[in-house]
Parts: sequence; C-alpha cells; structure tokens
Amino acid sequence: MQPELRPVPNNDSAFGRDASGYAPATAAPSDSQKVLRNTYLLLALTMVPTLIGAVVGMSTASLVMQHPIMISLGMLAVVIGLQFAISANRDRGLGVALLLLMTGLLGWWLGPILTVALSLKNGPALVGYAAAGTGLVMAVMATIATTTKRDFSFMGKFLLVGMIVVLLAGIANMFLQMPVLSLAISSMAIVVFSLFLLYDLSRIVTGGETNYVMATTGVYLSLLNIFSSLLHLLMALTGEKD
Repeated sequence: MQPELRPVPNNDSAFGRDASGYAPATAAPSDSQKVLRNTYLLLALTMVPTLIGAVVGMSTASLVMQHPIMISLGMLAVVIGLQFAISANRDRGLGVALLLLMTGLLGWWLGPILTVALSLKNGPALVGYAAAGTGLVMAVMATIATTTKRDFSFMGKFLLVGMIVVLLAGIANMFLQMPVLSLAISSMAIVVFSLFLLYDLSRIVTGGETNYVMATTGVYLSLLNIFSSLLHLLMALTGEKD
C-alpha cells in the first residue's frame, strides 16, 4: 500500500478563507464553466506523462522493489515539494509544466503495482476493472457536483483528517506489513478520495476554486489514489496466480 497523496491546501481551499481571514471571492457561473472545462482538458493531458511514466516504472520496478520504503518516502517528499511549487506558480505556464512533471513521476510510481498486477493470470482484466471503477466514481461525483450545485465545503476538515489518518496508516503499514490492515487502508482511501473528488469538483462548480491548475491537481491526485486502492483490493481479493 503506497502512502496516499493530496495537494497541499492553498489558503482558500480546506477551510474556506484566505490568509486575511475574509471569505474568498467566487467565480461567476460562466467563469466556473470555463474553469471546469479547462480542468477536464488539463486532466486529459496529464494522462500522457502518467502513461509514459508507468511504462518506465514497469521497466524499473525491480529497482523500486529492492528499496520500497525508502523510495516511497522519498517520492512522497518530492511530490509534496512539487505541490508547493505548483501552488506558487499556479497562474503561470510553469505551474502546468510542474503538474505534468508530477504526474509523470506518479505514473512511474505506479509501475511496480502494475507490474505485480499484470503478472497475475487475470491481471490485465483487474487493471481494466480498476480503471473502469475509477472512471465510474469520477462520472458519479461529477454528475452530483454539476447537477445539485451544492456547496460541499463543509466536508473539508473531515476529509483532511481522513486523509491524514490514511496517510499515517499507510506509512505505518510499510513497516508492519499487515494484509488485513492494508485492505482496510485501501477501502478507507477509496471512500475518502471519492469524497475528496466530490469536494474538489463542487468547489469548481460553485466558484470556490477559480484556478484550473490547482483544480486539476486535486482531481488528479484523488483519481490516482482511487485507482491504486481499487487495484490493490482487486489483486488481494480476486487475483489469480499462474
């Protein structure tokens, strides 16, 4: 189980206020649609470096598996650092470039779990099921966010706590290696990051998030965690060894 990742909250995200203590300005409906459209376009673009990174990661999976804890913790630190850099450059092209770099690295990080999955007799099907399940969660959450236009910002603190619990449990289980705990962490991660997906998408729709780079970062990381957690569960519960 890999530690879960989420974007570093910007000043107006998790708690709904900026550094000055005033509620952030919200976008007009037309602006919200533009942010949502740009988020989907950039999200589609992030799949390119993710796939490239995954192919490279599968070819170097043996290296990662030799030092899984050290490399996972190092990757966690690098990705968190990149999130700060993306946030600082959110209004410039550099922010997009850094986001694409991060997605490439995270694709590489998926390489080992994809290698293990594809080594199973029904591995390709499991990867397909995990991808389809992730797409279904995305479709459901996007539909809820866009049709209800409800403000789900009240979930921010709860989701932050849930993310921290999942993250700490994932790091602890790197050392404990408890299969039951690993399954519980994956199950909890799917719930937490599905709700994070709804939270992020609703913020775009309601005008709470006006920057498509930061919006894409949040949505991408939720989808990544949902996919990896679903794949882990499917491998553990239905994987067929040769």
